[in-house]
Amino acid sequence: MVNSKFLTFNNGEKMPVIGIGTWQASDEEIETAIDAALEAGYRHIDTAPVYRNEKAIGRVLKRWLDSGKVKREELFIVTKVPPVSNRPHEVEPTIKKSLEDLQLEYVDLYLVHTPFTILINEDGSFKLDKDGLMEVDVTTNHAAIWVAMEALVEKGLTKSIGVSNFSKDQVARLLKNCKIRPANNQIEHHVYLQQRDLVDFCKSENITVTAYSPLGSKGIAKFNAGAGIVRDLPDLMDIPEVKEIAAAHGKTPAQVLLRWIIDTGVSAIPKSTNPDRLKQNLDVFDFELTAEEVAKLSSLDKNIRVCDFAFFHGVERHPEFTFKNQYTN
Repeated sequence: MVNSKFLTFNNGEKMPVIGIGTWQASDEEIETAIDAALEAGYRHIDTAPVYRNEKAIGRVLKRWLDSGKVKREELFIVTKVPPVSNRPHEVEPTIKKSLEDLQLEYVDLYLVHTPFTILINEDGSFKLDKDGLMEVDVTTNHAAIWVAMEALVEKGLTKSIGVSNFSKDQVARLLKNCKIRPANNQIEHHVYLQQRDLVDFCKSENITVTAYSPLGSKGIAKFNAGAGIVRDLPDLMDIPEVKEIAAAHGKTPAQVLLRWIIDTGVSAIPKSTNPDRLKQNLDVFDFELTAEEVAKLSSLDKNIRVCDFAFFHGVERHPEFTFKNQYTN
């Protein structure tokens, strides 16, 4: 079953409402997962240079495109300018490297991954200060970066451009100076972090929203642990109201969480490398939540951010860092 429900961008391009997220998967895992996802009917694939899997994804895409099993225009591929390359002169070389790795001539959506910029050493490792904190480039200029992003559209390297992890004020600033409006803002969004003010603002400006970590993210706990951060994260699949609604529809809690996102006009990119769960995550178009069920799920907001970037300790000192985590208090 090919995903046939879309969000339409302000430039007329269409993005499938369900995609596959690919953060925190090994090359071998991601090749198998992308193969399984394409077989299941996914056409929207989200990646980024910092995920270090663009080459693996590119190998799978080339196999599918060369075999004729899928046409390029049927795919919707998203990648991003990484936080270490948030400078105007680095935008074009960065997308060209991504295109080379993905073995594509263009991507469908290119995002500025974060509103802040991190410094790196010549060997590509993160630059740390004497206290072991990440060093940031405080000269980040969103308006200047956006001019470089707009040039990519004119050169045919991407069909649409957008942002990720941008706040309402950061998006509003961009809108004052842009020639090409952002098509999308990709943010953490789930029943426990709804960011309703930001979502409503983006919609009012005809900017689509994509939810990352739409099912929470158990993988973040492992990532946090690697950075020495111990933090309890909620299990969204275990919320009583979610389980109750799932039982009423004969669906899984994950399917209910995804359907709620779609029913509120947002797209979602759940990550899975499990073939059965991949199929389940796409199998959300044969039922609808009632208005009461949508309202019940919408009432669960607790403002709990799973991906608070505490694993990039030091980045909270950047003037464009707007999240709250254990280091911002």
